[in-house]
This record gives sequence, C-alpha cells and structure tokens, in this order.
Amino acid sequence: MLMLKVECSLWFSLFSCSCAQGDLVTHTAWLNRSSILYAGEDKWSVDPRVSLVTLNQDEFTIKIEDVDLTDEGQYICAVQTSSRPRTTSVHIIVQVPPKIVNLSKDLVVNEGSNVTLMCLANGKPEPAIGWRMLSPSDDSLSSDSEVLEIPFISRYRAGVYECTAANDIAVDTQTVELTVNYPPSVSDGRDVGVTLGQRGVLQCEADAVPEADFEWYRDDRRIFNGFDGIEIEDAGAFSKLTFFNVSEADYGNYTCVATNKLGSANTSIILYEIIEPTSSTLLQGPGAVQDGNSGTSTVFTPTCLLLVVLLQLLLKF
Repeated sequence: MLMLKVECSLWFSLFSCSCAQGDLVTHTAWLNRSSILYAGEDKWSVDPRVSLVTLNQDEFTIKIEDVDLTDEGQYICAVQTSSRPRTTSVHIIVQVPPKIVNLSKDLVVNEGSNVTLMCLANGKPEPAIGWRMLSPSDDSLSSDSEVLEIPFISRYRAGVYECTAANDIAVDTQTVELTVNYPPSVSDGRDVGVTLGQRGVLQCEADAVPEADFEWYRDDRRIFNGFDGIEIEDAGAFSKLTFFNVSEADYGNYTCVATNKLGSANTSIILYEIIEPTSSTLLQGPGAVQDGNSGTSTVFTPTCLLLVVLLQLLLKF
C-alpha cells in the first residue's frame, strides 16, 4: 500500500514542500487551491517565485520564494499510481512580523490641553500594541492599547513617547515627540553691589516654552543694547545686562521682563553702590580718639589707655 507523506518548511521568506513518493508512482502534481503549480517537471504556475527543487522516485519538492499572505492556504500533493490516484495535503499559515502603519505625528500643545496619541499596526498573529514615555522615562505613564490618553497635560509630560507593536515573530517600535508650551516663570532677581567705576552684571533667568524674549527697564524706561555703554546679551533661558563702567547715575532699580505668546513674567534687581574703605577709615577703630580741632585722630593701644586712666586716678589724690 502506498503511503504519501508531505513535509513543509518555512525559512524567513522561503517556503518549500516535499512529497515522498514510491516506485509505483507514474504521475505527480502539486496544487494550490485547485490550481496546478507543477505536473511532474512541467511548470504550470506563471508565478516566477515558484520553482522545482527535486523530482525523483523518492521525493517531489517545490519551493516558493518571497512568501506573502497570498501564499497562505492548502497545498496538495497528488500522485497517480497503477491502481488509483492518491492525495495528501498541508495547510500553510503565513506569519507576518508587525509593522506600525499609522502613528500620531509629533505634537505641539499648550499646557492644560487633552492629548490623544494613536498607534495602529499590522501583523500575523495580530500584534499587541503598547505606549510608554521613553524620555524622560516615566513608568507611570503607559498604555496597553492603541491609544494613550493624557488629560490636562502639564509641562512635565513633554518628551518622547514610544509605541511598540509585538507578536511571536518580531517587534516594531516608533516614537512621537510631544512639546508642551507654557508661559514664562522668572527666577527671583539677585541684587548686585558694585564699586563706582567698576564692571557690573545683572542676570535674569526665565523658564518658558517657546523660549522667552527678554526686555530690560530702568523705572518705566526701556533699555536697549548699546544705550549709554550698556550691553544686553540673551542666550536661551538667560539674559544679561552689563555695565562696563558703573557711574552714580547707574545705581537704582532694574526690571527684567520675559515674554512669549502665552504670557509674561518679571523680576526686579537693584544695582547698589559698594564704598571701598580708605586708609584713614581703616585706622579708625574702637581705640581711636578724635581730635575735634584738627580733625585727626590719635590711636591708643589698650595698654596706653590703662596707663592714662591710672595716671588720672593718682592725680586726684
């Protein structure tokens, strides 16, 4: 009795099927969904991916290259013996690695908005889809579905989000960058003391997205770069106001204003005078006696003072 045995293998995109034969076989054929692929050595299929590998008394093998979903289905090995035809079949299931086919684009939103991120993927078996906050990493913000909802988003939720689609074959990942706009907040200004004629620098820092534009004011009057020898330098979140030769007129209260399309903030900084000590003021201390006529002072050590007191006491007796 003739027994037919079919063995098939799938290696990446190459699929082959082998049908064991015997001495009693007179004709053989491979079919797919009633369409003849090969009848003996004769190729009936017009698909260039299908080819004959082996045909002898023991084996009848064909292969299909670059396998895709259209190749899935039942394959039949039919043999004709001297007595009657026999067939055996195998059902081929084509597995497809996941591929993300629809992903939310990079987003720019205002703080307080509701955000929805969407990720769709194909694959076989059907891939499992998930979201997570990739950078900065935050395990508390994730989803095991195609959709990630972020209500009333804050500036601290800005960053890179990763969608992952995975099945038994492979994993596909793609990312979305989420930018959150918010109005400026300005750090408290630090007052600066400068000696007359020296260099003085006032600094202002603002946290904002998009980055803030800076303006400087003295009272209600705006200061421009180059005005009265003053230099204004902006670099990202920082602004610097520099006096190269501080005069009496420069001392006072200055205001830094940071502005973007969502709002503004300000801080005040005082530039005050530091008086350098002179040689005469350094000599005058707790032991100095002021001469009211001459305006000069005589310095006595504690020992001299004690002798003066003792001398006055002796003069009383």
